[in-house]
Amino acid sequence: MRFGQWLGLLALLAALVLLWSLRDALVLLFAAVVLAMALCTLVGAIRERIGCPRPLALLLAILLVSLVVLIVATAVIPPFVDQFRELLGQVPRAWEELIRLLRQTLEGGSRMLYGRSDGGLEWLKSTLGSRPSLPGDLLERLGGGAIGLVGVAGNVGARILQALFVVAVSLMVATQPVAYREAVLLLTPSFYRRRMRQVLLACGTALSSWMVGVLISSLCVGMLAAIGLSVLGVKLVAANALLAGLLNIIPNVGPTLSTIFPMSVALLDAPWKALAVLLLYILVQNLESYVITPSVMHHQLRLLPGLTLTAQLVFTVLFGPLGLLLALPLAVCLQVLLREVLIHDILDPWKRAPRHP
Repeated sequence: MRFGQWLGLLALLAALVLLWSLRDALVLLFAAVVLAMALCTLVGAIRERIGCPRPLALLLAILLVSLVVLIVATAVIPPFVDQFRELLGQVPRAWEELIRLLRQTLEGGSRMLYGRSDGGLEWLKSTLGSRPSLPGDLLERLGGGAIGLVGVAGNVGARILQALFVVAVSLMVATQPVAYREAVLLLTPSFYRRRMRQVLLACGTALSSWMVGVLISSLCVGMLAAIGLSVLGVKLVAANALLAGLLNIIPNVGPTLSTIFPMSVALLDAPWKALAVLLLYILVQNLESYVITPSVMHHQLRLLPGLTLTAQLVFTVLFGPLGLLLALPLAVCLQVLLREVLIHDILDPWKRAPRHP
């Protein structure tokens, strides 16, 4: 390799190391872009309905979002916090009830097999009897010393600053999306800028379609969960339904987590209710996967389940909990980039070199 090629390779490696060191800032920047795309989608819907100029539509969108946040903060969050606190208190009791039922099942099976309650399974029953460490216990340990309190306060302050950064950048991008898009295009070679503009527009369209589809799907899941839990007579319906709708945003992991809380509450009433709640949530998730999502996302970019699960694992390892939340929009954008740039622009035109005799 020549000196210039070695220099270019070193510059590429240095750029990769720099990007890796800035990965936390980059994922926050992507979160701001996703939020800006959601705001731009709302602006486009307002302009389509009333035909007003974009600045006025942006102002109306910000006022509408602020009104929704105010209503949620005053009318929804306080009762949800009370019910969620009560819900967390039910989980240890439900765990103890589950352990008691499992012990009874083990003893009954031992009597059926050996005619008596054999003590050979004591190691398993003692293992089941150990309570898992709960978030409340962890908070108590952290709150035991001044250093723990300072650390928690610092983490909360850092999260608040990160949230303010995301909101501020998203508002800036939503105010002038075309200018920021053209600034990104300056980073690409001049001969490829027109094509890259089409690719970025395709990413934006896919991201907007995904967000609209997820919003409708989450609302439907929350309503179905509320109706089903009300019919079954399970307590704390509002908190469980809201959790089902919110956690539906995280595929694979979210629906599983949303099932734990209503099953814990139902188990304290009767074991059959817990089984009924499990069947209800399986039914709701199947309706969401095979009826609701295909109906509201028929124009959206289809993501393969294996790709979705892989994206969640990879982005969670790389970026932490925020990577898990952003795994789906990242996967949507990456799939568009791979399809348009790698496949259509690089691999499809690739011709086999002619053989020389």
